[in-house]
Amino acid sequence: MRKMLTILGSSILVTFQDLKQNKLRTGLSLTGVAFGIFCIIGVLATVNSLERNIQNEVKSLGSTSIYIDKWDYTGDSKIPFWKFRARPDIKNEEANTIRTRSELIESVTFLMRGSESISHDNDVLQNATVYGINEDQINIQPIEFAFGRYISPSEFQQSSPVCLVGYDVAENLFGTASRALGKQINFKGRKLWVVGVITKQGSGFIGWDFDNCIMAPYRFVKQVMNEEAASPIIIVKGKAEVNVDLLMMELRGIMRQIRRLSPKEEDNFSLNSVAAMSEAISQSFVTINIVGSIIGGISLVVGMFGIANIMFVTVKERTSIIGLKKAIGAKSRTILFEFLLEAAMLCILGGAIGLIMVYILTLILSGPMKFPIYISLGMLGTTLLICIVVGILAGIIPASRAAKLDPVVAIRS
Repeated sequence: MRKMLTILGSSILVTFQDLKQNKLRTGLSLTGVAFGIFCIIGVLATVNSLERNIQNEVKSLGSTSIYIDKWDYTGDSKIPFWKFRARPDIKNEEANTIRTRSELIESVTFLMRGSESISHDNDVLQNATVYGINEDQINIQPIEFAFGRYISPSEFQQSSPVCLVGYDVAENLFGTASRALGKQINFKGRKLWVVGVITKQGSGFIGWDFDNCIMAPYRFVKQVMNEEAASPIIIVKGKAEVNVDLLMMELRGIMRQIRRLSPKEEDNFSLNSVAAMSEAISQSFVTINIVGSIIGGISLVVGMFGIANIMFVTVKERTSIIGLKKAIGAKSRTILFEFLLEAAMLCILGGAIGLIMVYILTLILSGPMKFPIYISLGMLGTTLLICIVVGILAGIIPASRAAKLDPVVAIRS
């Protein structure tokens, strides 16, 4: 063990001495490894972080929630686009029927949504998301309030002109979010009183655009918006102990009864479970990870040839020293181990540079672009393993040549 540690320390020292003596050659060779690690770990970290952020948003929709829509959310359906488009729109009456017939649901709500201009005095906000919601919306999609409250049951029943506003909407129209309560918003010629300001959520990839939205009672919104053009959907939340597959079977049966479909007719609606959406996202990211790994692998192969070139030159430069070592008793396996270790050290150094580049990438994306990047300990371990394997592959041929040198011939050279 002591002998191995001595060889290890000696190899590390010699490696860093060579780096100092041949800075340009070493720098060019390490660049390939550094970019290879940057591509592999950078792509994996970015893609995994993107998947993690999207999955968190999907889970926020409710693990037992089913979205009933004319469209399929997973993208796996073999049904052509025109058939989806020709399907009848979801109706509020269907949500009411589901509420009375289902035995497995906890809450059900009908939702319509659109992009509209809203204003306050002379301030106009374009393309705000308008949601027409029902009483159960807060039970299915929890809403936290920075100021104010949720719409009351009586306000829902009476189609009162009240609304909830997103944090960005409140700031853009009223200067500060706290000033929005009790103020009026103009929406398609109608006035809405603000009763609640939703806590700032931050930008997301999917899900609810809470920061840039207003929410008002469905019965009020349908008076000023075309319901069929407002992407209506039904959201169903199952009871906690209910299996999602059983819930979907029950909902499919109820929807087919509502729409009076015969046994031979196909569904003219889609049941989109949050679990299925999560699975579809995971499957799509598998391909992205593979493509990213291939790109990084190509860069690593280039870097590996660079390291191999360094090792061939190193063996050539140290031929006489190798001969002296073998003449005084150094075994071939010791010489082999020494050069393999040196190649691995070079790759680990290149990998460290690549990780620094990945860290800079995380600062850029997590800072100004507000996209959090996660680098796990598993990725760091993967980096170390890749560097060691690449180093061994790059150094195996030159190290074998060094180990097989005849000591007399080597000394004479």
